[in-house]
Amino acid sequence: MASLINCRGLGKSYGPRTLFDGLDLTIAEGDRVGIIGPNGAGKTTLLNILIGEDEADTGIVHRRKGLRLAMVPQDPQFDLAESVLTVVTRAARLRPGPGETAVEIEVRAKIVMERMGFSDVNVSIGTLSGGWRKRVAVAAALASGPELLLLDEPTNHLDLEGMLHLERLLTSERLAFVLISHDRVFLDRTVTRILEVAPQYPGGVFAAEGSYSGFLHKREAFLTARAQYREGLANRVRRELEWLGRGPKARTTKAQARIDAAEELQEELRGIDQTTAGKAQGIELTGSGRKTKRLLAATDISKSLGGKELFSGLDVLLRPGQCLGVVGANGSGKSTLLKVFAGEIEVDEGSLRLADGLRTVYFDQNREQLDPRMPLRRALAELSDTVIYRGNPVHVVTWAKRFLFSADQLDLPLSELSGGEKARVHIARLMLRPADLLILDEPTNDLDIPTLEVLEESLADFPGALVLVTHDRLLMDRVATVLLGLGGRGGATFFADVAQWEETVSTARQKTTRKGRISGPRGKKKKSGLSYLEKREYESIEEAIAAAERDVEGLVARLQDPTVVSDAHKAHEAFEAHNEAQLRLEQLFDRWAELEEKKDQE
Repeated sequence: MASLINCRGLGKSYGPRTLFDGLDLTIAEGDRVGIIGPNGAGKTTLLNILIGEDEADTGIVHRRKGLRLAMVPQDPQFDLAESVLTVVTRAARLRPGPGETAVEIEVRAKIVMERMGFSDVNVSIGTLSGGWRKRVAVAAALASGPELLLLDEPTNHLDLEGMLHLERLLTSERLAFVLISHDRVFLDRTVTRILEVAPQYPGGVFAAEGSYSGFLHKREAFLTARAQYREGLANRVRRELEWLGRGPKARTTKAQARIDAAEELQEELRGIDQTTAGKAQGIELTGSGRKTKRLLAATDISKSLGGKELFSGLDVLLRPGQCLGVVGANGSGKSTLLKVFAGEIEVDEGSLRLADGLRTVYFDQNREQLDPRMPLRRALAELSDTVIYRGNPVHVVTWAKRFLFSADQLDLPLSELSGGEKARVHIARLMLRPADLLILDEPTNDLDIPTLEVLEESLADFPGALVLVTHDRLLMDRVATVLLGLGGRGGATFFADVAQWEETVSTARQKTTRKGRISGPRGKKKKSGLSYLEKREYESIEEAIAAAERDVEGLVARLQDPTVVSDAHKAHEAFEAHNEAQLRLEQLFDRWAELEEKKDQE
């Protein structure tokens, strides 16, 4: 494969802190690269260097002449009054095809929007959720016709359906992409090479071919070998220090060379120790130790908002040691249900019984509003320079260090912290509050993978009851003892695990059109049953529908063919053919429903 970007010896620092040094990276056609690492390690900086919005301090970046690049930022910004069609079509106009007309450009933009799941392209950006705005950003980037797509946290704000849609899109595309993500399942399914940016590695980077799961094994082997090397180096340094302590009498050239070598060994050991220092300590959520068997019992509860029924007839019983994971599309009522359990809003019907004196801690996805001018010191320890953790006093400097904050940062205002650092502040405050029932709404937002892993361990060990909403599928699968899926239209179903729920969502998405047409409004019933010709038609209509579905699938594949998308005339023809095939399929479903109804009259 031809090279798109070739980086050699890249180095980048901010003040005294080195992000990476001597980084070599080649991205070729068809490459799928995932970048991971702790918050603040330099992941977004590296993306900005690749696209040319930032410059490395050292090294070179060679981009193929005329390389078409597009980037989806972590928080895309739009004019909220504009429509989806306007935004995506404008992006398509940035790189028109040879002789492509304005109409053909709009057709090409509509093809991309359809692939991203937009049924109404005229809707204004301001009416969309964060997840759908992220889809707009991806659609706009694709419409610009890139050869290399860069994505910074593309799964942020996406619900499961949006994540699955993006996974399918990226794995079906032939263009190369580089993405930053903390979603471990998403990484496992989409990328074929992992690049971890972290200070624990020589040069600040460790790379390995393969999926995320394979990367974990290779990283473990590397770190094990490094630890063994460090142990051997420490033994050598100790022996040299003992020799130096004896004070060699003759300062010969040979002795001086050994002294110099000993100093180099000490320097190397200090370098290894510096890069392995600063790991986060375990997050330990505090239970109250309550022995009550029934902490919360919801019986036949229902709730509607804005005329939309979110859930009805729902029964939930929570005991110590249980974790109820709540899943569903954006707007399906997940946060509303958590607010019901937290006592912040009332149910419309049914009853909610809590154990006497129940101690509930609620972590809102919007998080408690802390004054951005508040110094970090006061956010961690509100009243003094000491916090009480599990009955023991802990100085704020020690408490801050536990969450990877240095003493120098304690007087910084919260406004100067990154999103991940603010997330760690909220977890630090959460750990100081003993609970019988812990209600967490998206606690993983902005958390890096190392912090996710220690949070995951803490949630699994929490002795009380837990209600959890998170888009992190791996964490949900490992922590939740049962899943509650909300359909957003009053329905609620329990699932054993994430895979079962994911399969249900995918199946429902594929069958929505068919079910909607078969169960939709029907014409006036006739008393007579099927005629002779209608019986013949009824016997063959399922085969005709299957053939029509194959035609639609074939045309969808054609719409995804880069040679078609890049040719305005071919794209227009394919788009029109797809619409005609879809209309034919709809007519067959309508006719099937009509024949089914007549058959029932016999």
